[in-house]
Amino acid sequence: MSTTLDTLRREFSGDIIEPGDTAYELASRTVLAQGTPAYVLRPATVADVQAAVSFAGATGLPVAVRGGGHSFPGFGTNADGVVIDLGRLADVEVIDKERHVVRIGPGATWGQVADTLAPHGLSISSGDSRSVGVGGLTLGGGIGWKVRKYGLALDNVIAAEVVIATGEVIRASAEEVDELFWAIRGGGGNFGVVTALEFATHETTDVFFGRIAFPAAEAATVLQGWAAYLRSAPDDLTSTVELANPFAGGPEAPVVVRVVFDGDDPAAAAAAIDPIRGLGTVIEDDVALVPVGATLEEGMVPPPGIRIVTRSGFVDEASVPDVLGILAETGAVEGSPVIAIRSVGGAVARVDDDATAYAHRQAELMFATTMVGPEPVIAARRPGFDATWAKLAPHVSGAYGNFLSSASEADVDAVYPSETYRRLRAVKREYDPGNLFAGNHNIRP
Repeated sequence: MSTTLDTLRREFSGDIIEPGDTAYELASRTVLAQGTPAYVLRPATVADVQAAVSFAGATGLPVAVRGGGHSFPGFGTNADGVVIDLGRLADVEVIDKERHVVRIGPGATWGQVADTLAPHGLSISSGDSRSVGVGGLTLGGGIGWKVRKYGLALDNVIAAEVVIATGEVIRASAEEVDELFWAIRGGGGNFGVVTALEFATHETTDVFFGRIAFPAAEAATVLQGWAAYLRSAPDDLTSTVELANPFAGGPEAPVVVRVVFDGDDPAAAAAAIDPIRGLGTVIEDDVALVPVGATLEEGMVPPPGIRIVTRSGFVDEASVPDVLGILAETGAVEGSPVIAIRSVGGAVARVDDDATAYAHRQAELMFATTMVGPEPVIAARRPGFDATWAKLAPHVSGAYGNFLSSASEADVDAVYPSETYRRLRAVKREYDPGNLFAGNHNIRP
């Protein structure tokens, strides 16, 4: 170990943080998890990433790869292992102005991307939080405010630079190493450390964005009407619904419909959004024309002692009425989890099911239920949480890996359908046969 560490110190130009260092306490944790790694390595260059991967492989220590650090299961840290923190690899650069191609380091945040692209009049279909990292969100999917018009974040990736388990740097695209390119788009960090992503951006305008709120008592009617309308709404409109927010009244909290209309034409926006306003008694409506970057909100940073437990699922058209009925009933009960429902479809569904390792293309909705609180509160509410999912199980398929706080075999089975998983295992055997990159929803070689 000492010889291997000496080699790392010679070859590594970034930061090497160990227990006892002043920076260790902060460096050892992520936004949602506290770890006790033996080493936190912050590469400054791709060569540093290669050295870090070689060090981890030589020592046999478990590896965690951290982008923005918002993974719900805490994949960005570990116990007694090596954390490769990509926060310093955060450049955002327009590399082809004519084709609107941008190269982004995995440690960049979506807020940083939006701020950099705004002067160029460009945007990317991304997530909806400023502080979330580009790498982790993209490799798992990326369902955000332009998803129905421009697809998932990963649908806009045209190439990736990956350091695989041998330390070799590979460029993956549809023309180069295409099977690895297929796998990383939905397969997460299973196959190596992604050190750069190239995205096809699109020209953008300001957008209409805001909240339309309805009384909690109208939840069932609003949910069903919302889903039915989104089925025929223009792709310019993306929308989400939230209910049972414990910070806004729990079962009495308003049903909040958030909307983004991707365009600056007031008449077109009104035509797209007004049917939602007509779903019930509007008690709040702050929809306004804003810059694209203003649609991104800061991610939640829980205070010490507060846990976040989340579980997600996909819903096809036939199951929408049953699922929304169960969620409306759940949200009306004291102690309900926060319920968030996202419209997908549109551009997502127009991509072939097997085009990427993200395999849930035909789902109409993705939803998540989330418990927030100290451990005793989580434990007390767990039976109700599990009972809700028992009701939902016959009507729900799969899971969205970016909205899961656990990483059991059942979770992996839900994220990756059997045929997708079989194909991913073949890629894993080729690029990471020793399963060095196991700190994720793991594909076993």
